[in-house]
Amino acid sequence: MAAFITPPKALARLAGRAIADFSMIRDGDRILLGLSGGKDSLSLLHILHYLRQRAPVKFELAAMTVDPLAGDFDPSPMIPYLAALGVEYHTVRKPIMDMAKEHMGRKSYCSFCSRLKRGFIYQTARENGCNVIALAQHLDDLAESFLMSAFHAGSLQTMKAHYVNDAGDLRIIRPLVYTRERQTHDFAHDNGLPVIADSCPACFAMPTQRQHMKTLLAAEEAQNKLLFKSLLTTLRPLMSAGLPDARAGG
Repeated sequence: MAAFITPPKALARLAGRAIADFSMIRDGDRILLGLSGGKDSLSLLHILHYLRQRAPVKFELAAMTVDPLAGDFDPSPMIPYLAALGVEYHTVRKPIMDMAKEHMGRKSYCSFCSRLKRGFIYQTARENGCNVIALAQHLDDLAESFLMSAFHAGSLQTMKAHYVNDAGDLRIIRPLVYTRERQTHDFAHDNGLPVIADSCPACFAMPTQRQHMKTLLAAEEAQNKLLFKSLLTTLRPLMSAGLPDARAGG
């Protein structure tokens, strides 16, 4: 039978600090975790449970997965896993790639797919009384987004740590914004978490801008071990954009 796993102190400390710095969780929150089945979201599942047992605020935790019905992606192992952990779990099955082909003519579906998934997560949160959505992007993801925005959009932007959606009824939080990808990888690997491999055929059909940025950052970090420490200082004002609204939001 599956059981919750205590995350390493460093991992729990970084997530806890991000939650505190960006006022992510409030007493009485009902949080819906976007669970892809990857190493990051599975790690966040265990981190949030761990913090839930120790935090001074009381909050509830549920999870959901969007199945895009593409490639070999099969999230069904998550059903017994979440049941064994005693976590409320929801799945939404939608032919996202078919929808993308019908409504857009671009070769890359990533942005369109992401928007559709986010919409399904919002809908599930509303239908099940959740007021907060937790997403598992980490510092590496934010750094990649920053470079993509600077290189291709001519703007200084990255993912926000905590913000309110356009409708004003949901808060979105990213508790792993201080966490490195290698930390979630090691936690998932060392504890045998049931990671579901990403198998989107659209992503494998051609290299993505994000993968290019990941390679670029890895090459730079090999020469500069303090790269991500510097990037975090650079990104913190950008990831906090919208925080006043989030603090005041529902």
